[in-house]
Amino acid sequence: MIMKNLRLFLAAGLIAGAAFAMPLSRAAAQDGRGAVFVMTNAASDNQVNAYIRQADGSLEFSNSFATGGNGSVGTVDPLHSQGSLTLSADRRLLFAVNAGSGTVSSFAVDGASLTLLDTEATGGSSPISVTQVGDLVYVLNSGGNGSVSGFQILGNGHLRPIKGSTRSLSGTASSPTDVALSPDRQFLVVAESATNMIDIFRVHPNGTLSDVVANPSASSTPFDVAFTPSGALIVDGTSNTIYSYQVARNQSLKTITGPLPTEGLASCWSVILPNGRFIYTDNAGTSNQSAFAIGANGSLTQLGNTIVGSNPAGSGNLDIAESSDGRFLYTLNAATGTIGMFSVQSDGGLVNFDQFDGLPSSAGLNGIAAY
Repeated sequence: MIMKNLRLFLAAGLIAGAAFAMPLSRAAAQDGRGAVFVMTNAASDNQVNAYIRQADGSLEFSNSFATGGNGSVGTVDPLHSQGSLTLSADRRLLFAVNAGSGTVSSFAVDGASLTLLDTEATGGSSPISVTQVGDLVYVLNSGGNGSVSGFQILGNGHLRPIKGSTRSLSGTASSPTDVALSPDRQFLVVAESATNMIDIFRVHPNGTLSDVVANPSASSTPFDVAFTPSGALIVDGTSNTIYSYQVARNQSLKTITGPLPTEGLASCWSVILPNGRFIYTDNAGTSNQSAFAIGANGSLTQLGNTIVGSNPAGSGNLDIAESSDGRFLYTLNAATGTIGMFSVQSDGGLVNFDQFDGLPSSAGLNGIAAY
């Protein structure tokens, strides 16, 4: 009873404590405006660049905000991951990993302005991906053999480590790339690109995790894992295929749709529209995007000719994010230091209407989030 009351108290505190960040974020969403965030991943003084998103999808630089930690060294895609910069589902908080410091940072979101709230050690080295549902946050550490660690969001937006939540992945040299928490908070999933395994953890009511169950991937080198609103799991990776699963209570995977070709190269990042109807893969090797329709049961169908959008050649588009109204997609083009800007058509097609420049090219940029 004490633990139950504590959880209810913390959840109530989260709602009340985060309310200060709501007014401008809600106003922006209601009038069609929002924001886009990009992480510099700088080896010294990691920062998040913030951009005002106008109602027509265009961007205007706002400011840069220090994460309180350090990124990693490298040029294009040094983190080798998706989800290094993640917005909470209610868009009140932004989470950023600091791979060089072994920490994760939380920010309050107020329109396109950020306030650093907390920076916490992640229980491992080289954190590369973060996921959030409700008051739970989990971080994926790629250092060593890889691990995951959990946090509870407190009412002031700080992150409290969940004692006993750190778990190792399936084996050695796993090269993990992404972590995702299911919408019902029952399962935590990690893609292991080197072992071709998809790790499943059960999430206990107190936020701790079960032992890992490693499932062979339906295709080689899984990279990105994402849950649909209904709870189906979609995976894509450098095999340039995409496929979907149902996660069983025993932490096994049942295939819904077997591997489908993306028709692109280096299909390592994806985004699901808020309505759950379409998923887009970002294909860095061919500077384009693929689209698939998502059925009610999580089944996948190629949309038209599959390739529905493109960036300029050599863009190095290595991550992708969607606006909260589902009208726009944005790609982080790390090789050229630009943000690709796309409008989403009613049939799921994409129109690239601009490139926003001003970011340093080939400078280790990683992570993009939007609302």
